[in-house]
Amino acid sequence: MEHTDADDPDLPLLHRIAHGDAAACAELVDRHLASLHATAFRLLGDASEAEDVCQDVFLAAWQAARDWQPGRARFRTWMLRVATNACHDRHRKRRPEQADVLEALPSTAPDPEQRTDRAQREQHLAVAMQQLPQRQREALVLFHYQGCSQIEAAGILDISVDALESLLARGRRRLRELLAADGPGDADAAEGGSDGQ
Repeated sequence: MEHTDADDPDLPLLHRIAHGDAAACAELVDRHLASLHATAFRLLGDASEAEDVCQDVFLAAWQAARDWQPGRARFRTWMLRVATNACHDRHRKRRPEQADVLEALPSTAPDPEQRTDRAQREQHLAVAMQQLPQRQREALVLFHYQGCSQIEAAGILDISVDALESLLARGRRRLRELLAADGPGDADAAEGGSDGQ
């Protein structure tokens, strides 16, 4: 089924980028940078590396714009796949070592005590996510944090939907185990997905 402007809002931008429109490049970055950075950060646990991945993704996007052929995937899906693959490549190059303690994620809780509690839970969750096997972490980030459908996430990871469901189930189970070791309140954070098990 061919994707149209109605179901892929990036197609008009790609057309403009292909014709050298710098404003369209900036608009594409504005539209997707936060989401791509969040994905890369959750997969890598390093903000600087996540920025490098985003640069790589947008460079690939500029290069792909001229030859992009709608129909196989939405452009956002393609960018998430490029980002996931770039993170995968960076993981392969890393030496085995313990992940550093991650910075607390920003919180919008109104009360300072609630903000502290939430930041601690998010910190524990981020550290636990880094302890998961890479493929489980990728599946969880794409499905739960990026809101990809199972079909879309499976396509990005180049696996079947059944394989994705297995990764999600194993990832959630392991995440609950890791968070339960930190305290009962943290284990609830692992249930935050749309079909937590």
